[in-house]
Amino acid sequence: MTMKPTDRQYAVTKSDEQWRETLSPAEYQVLREAGTERPFVGEYTDTTTVGTYSCRACGAELFTSGTKFESHCGWPSFYTPLAGDSVELIEDRTLGMVRTEVRCASCGSHLGHVFEGEGYDTPTDQRYCINSISLTLHPADGS
Repeated sequence: MTMKPTDRQYAVTKSDEQWRETLSPAEYQVLREAGTERPFVGEYTDTTTVGTYSCRACGAELFTSGTKFESHCGWPSFYTPLAGDSVELIEDRTLGMVRTEVRCASCGSHLGHVFEGEGYDTPTDQRYCINSISLTLHPADGS
């Protein structure tokens, strides 16, 4: 399934060919075609490294390790984005259900989905369930 464009104009825009040149096939499938990586295989699922997570496609800062929590769902989970406008939320009616898709607000790349009301002990009661392959972690210590 190819991601449907929104009416929004993104700060970072590239042609489909340019995205294919800069992303691996697996990254392209998730970020540009709204795919999902398999659970429990992503590089950031269990990491506790302190730092900032940015969009793998464009480098925009999205989440911090301070809002990451263990949800045992198989993907990195955050209870809030770095800033309210760092991500955009889109209604997703694929798979016969209504979900809320999370995209990078700078380039429109698919990151994952956000869920509410699941009972996690977090300040927002939200779970931003994000594909590891959509992110790049920049450790706070610079390593």
